Amino acid sequence: MSQVLLIVGDATETVDTLYPYYRLIESGFQPVVAAPEKRRYQMVLHEVQPGWTITREWEGYSIEADVAFSEIDPADYLGIFFSGGRAPEYIRYDDDLVRVTRHFFEENKPIASVCHGVEIPAFAGCVRDRRMATVPKCRFDLEVCGGVFVDEPCVVDGNLISGRTYHDSGHFVGKWLALLEEARAAATG
Repeated sequence: MSQVLLIVGDATETVDTLYPYYRLIESGFQPVVAAPEKRRYQMVLHEVQPGWTITREWEGYSIEADVAFSEIDPADYLGIFFSGGRAPEYIRYDDDLVRVTRHFFEENKPIASVCHGVEIPAFAGCVRDRRMATVPKCRFDLEVCGGVFVDEPCVVDGNLISGRTYHDSGHFVGKWLALLEEARAAATG
């Protein structure tokens, strides 16, 4: 078992998505891009410019979804990654994504989240009493759903690894990959 889901939609953050995508390949996993439907999605670049108080957005690369949320049997996947950007704001309402999300939390599989990605497990009711990093503007989404906001580059809470933004990728993605390695060894051994 080496397939790992990466959750995206239009306006998913490019670096949030591509950094773990290529790290998965590098580590011998098969990234499977999942989205509301099987098609090409436009990613974006997000940055808070010096002197700005809000995020500026530019068009980034695009990415092809391998599978639609409705087609996912979560038992076929070792782990899941919730990418950031604006996509989580609207894809979190997808009933199939909620079903898939709950599976990974209930089965204690390796989960990673960055930036706005927290909005998906929060909406799915999976963050109660869980410690997570996210961007400060998503703190409310986490806390109103019972989660605990931590402003650090990597937060490990059991099977859940999180970071604030893509700037933290070098801190938290490796820890998530280590969990995936352990899960793969347990599944094959």
